[in-house]
Amino acid sequence: MDGFMKHSQKSPEEMLPLTPAVFHILLALADKERHGYSIMQEVATRTNGQMRMGPGTLYGSIKRMLADELIAESGERPDPDMDDERRRYYRLTDMGRRAAQAEAYRLEQLVRVAHIKQLLPNPGIAGGIL
Repeated sequence: MDGFMKHSQKSPEEMLPLTPAVFHILLALADKERHGYSIMQEVATRTNGQMRMGPGTLYGSIKRMLADELIAESGERPDPDMDDERRRYYRLTDMGRRAAQAEAYRLEQLVRVAHIKQLLPNPGIAGGIL
Protein backbone atom coordinates (compact mmCIF):
# COMPACT_ATOMS: atom_id res chain seq x y z
CA MET A 1 0.00 0.00 0.00
CA ASP A 2 3.06 2.23 -0.33
CA GLY A 3 2.30 3.04 -3.98
CA PHE A 4 0.75 6.28 -5.07
CA MET A 5 -2.72 6.36 -6.57
CA LYS A 6 -4.24 9.33 -8.26
CA HIS A 7 -7.08 11.00 -6.36
CA SER A 8 -9.63 9.77 -8.88
CA GLN A 9 -9.00 6.28 -7.49
CA LYS A 10 -8.79 7.20 -3.83
CA SER A 11 -11.08 9.12 -1.51
CA PRO A 12 -9.65 11.41 1.20
CA GLU A 13 -10.79 8.94 3.89
CA GLU A 14 -8.78 6.16 2.23
CA MET A 15 -5.63 8.24 2.67
CA LEU A 16 -6.02 8.32 6.45
CA PRO A 17 -4.29 8.43 8.77
CA LEU A 18 -1.99 11.11 7.39
CA THR A 19 1.53 11.25 8.73
CA PRO A 20 2.16 14.15 11.13
CA ALA A 21 4.49 15.76 8.56
CA VAL A 22 1.87 15.60 5.78
CA PHE A 23 -0.88 16.95 8.04
CA HIS A 24 1.31 19.84 9.21
CA ILE A 25 2.22 20.71 5.61
CA LEU A 26 -1.46 20.70 4.62
CA LEU A 27 -2.26 22.94 7.60
CA ALA A 28 0.53 25.33 6.62
CA LEU A 29 -0.89 25.61 3.10
CA ALA A 30 -4.54 25.89 4.19
CA ASP A 31 -4.51 29.68 4.34
CA LYS A 32 -1.93 30.65 1.70
CA GLU A 33 0.66 29.45 -0.78
CA ARG A 34 4.13 28.97 0.66
CA HIS A 35 7.62 27.89 -0.34
CA GLY A 36 9.44 25.11 1.51
CA TYR A 37 11.32 27.23 4.04
CA SER A 38 8.13 29.15 4.85
CA ILE A 39 6.33 25.83 5.47
CA MET A 40 9.08 24.76 7.90
CA GLN A 41 8.86 28.12 9.73
CA GLU A 42 5.05 27.97 9.95
CA VAL A 43 5.10 24.45 11.42
CA ALA A 44 7.77 25.35 13.99
CA THR A 45 5.92 28.54 14.99
CA ARG A 46 2.48 26.91 15.18
CA THR A 47 3.79 24.08 17.38
CA ASN A 48 5.90 26.35 19.61
CA GLY A 49 9.01 24.57 18.29
CA GLN A 50 7.80 21.13 19.33
CA MET A 51 7.74 19.95 15.72
CA ARG A 52 10.69 20.88 13.60
CA MET A 53 10.70 19.57 10.09
CA GLY A 54 14.05 19.15 8.39
CA PRO A 55 14.56 19.54 4.65
CA GLY A 56 14.65 15.76 4.03
CA THR A 57 11.30 15.19 5.72
CA LEU A 58 9.77 18.28 4.13
CA TYR A 59 10.83 17.69 0.56
CA GLY A 60 10.28 13.91 0.73
CA SER A 61 6.74 14.59 1.93
CA ILE A 62 6.20 17.29 -0.71
CA LYS A 63 7.28 14.88 -3.45
CA ARG A 64 4.75 12.24 -2.30
CA MET A 65 2.03 14.88 -1.79
CA LEU A 66 2.54 16.19 -5.34
CA ALA A 67 2.24 12.61 -6.67
CA ASP A 68 -0.94 12.08 -4.62
CA GLU A 69 -2.29 15.44 -5.83
CA LEU A 70 -2.73 16.76 -2.29
CA ILE A 71 -0.72 19.84 -3.25
CA ALA A 72 0.36 21.44 -6.50
CA GLU A 73 3.17 23.69 -7.49
CA SER A 74 1.81 27.20 -7.83
CA GLY A 75 2.10 29.08 -11.07
CA GLU A 76 1.86 32.37 -9.20
CA ARG A 77 5.04 34.01 -7.90
CA PRO A 78 5.61 37.10 -5.82
CA ASP A 79 7.42 40.06 -7.31
CA PRO A 80 10.77 38.65 -8.60
CA ASP A 81 12.59 41.61 -7.04
CA MET A 82 11.28 40.54 -3.62
CA ASP A 83 11.83 36.78 -3.97
CA ASP A 84 14.43 34.19 -4.97
CA GLU A 85 13.42 32.88 -8.40
CA ARG A 86 14.61 29.36 -7.46
CA ARG A 87 11.92 29.01 -4.79
CA ARG A 88 8.99 26.79 -5.60
CA TYR A 89 5.64 27.72 -4.14
CA TYR A 90 3.02 25.15 -3.24
CA ARG A 91 -0.73 25.38 -2.85
CA LEU A 92 -3.39 23.09 -1.46
CA THR A 93 -5.52 21.25 -4.02
CA ASP A 94 -9.19 20.44 -3.48
CA MET A 95 -8.14 16.85 -2.68
CA GLY A 96 -5.57 18.15 -0.19
CA ARG A 97 -8.15 20.31 1.56
CA ARG A 98 -10.58 17.38 1.76
CA ALA A 99 -7.85 15.07 3.11
CA ALA A 100 -6.86 17.66 5.74
CA GLN A 101 -10.50 18.07 6.77
CA ALA A 102 -10.95 14.28 7.01
CA GLU A 103 -7.80 13.98 9.14
CA ALA A 104 -8.87 16.85 11.40
CA TYR A 105 -12.24 15.16 11.90
CA ARG A 106 -10.52 11.82 12.65
CA LEU A 107 -8.29 13.47 15.25
CA GLU A 108 -11.24 15.33 16.76
CA GLN A 109 -13.01 12.00 17.28
CA LEU A 110 -9.93 10.62 19.08
CA VAL A 111 -9.81 13.65 21.36
CA ARG A 112 -13.51 13.17 22.18
CA VAL A 113 -12.78 9.59 23.23
CA ALA A 114 -9.85 10.80 25.34
CA HIS A 115 -12.23 13.20 27.12
CA ILE A 116 -14.80 10.45 27.66
CA LYS A 117 -12.08 8.19 29.06
CA GLN A 118 -11.01 11.08 31.33
CA LEU A 119 -7.52 11.20 29.86
CA LEU A 120 -7.93 14.92 29.25
CA PRO A 121 -9.57 17.60 31.36
CA ASN A 122 -12.78 19.24 30.21
CA PRO A 123 -12.31 21.25 27.01
CA GLY A 124 -11.16 24.79 27.59
CA ILE A 125 -9.58 24.15 31.01
CA ALA A 126 -6.03 23.30 29.96
CA GLY A 127 -4.19 25.06 27.15
CA GLY A 128 -2.75 23.07 24.30
CA ILE A 129 -0.44 23.56 21.37
CA LEU A 130 -1.97 24.88 18.18
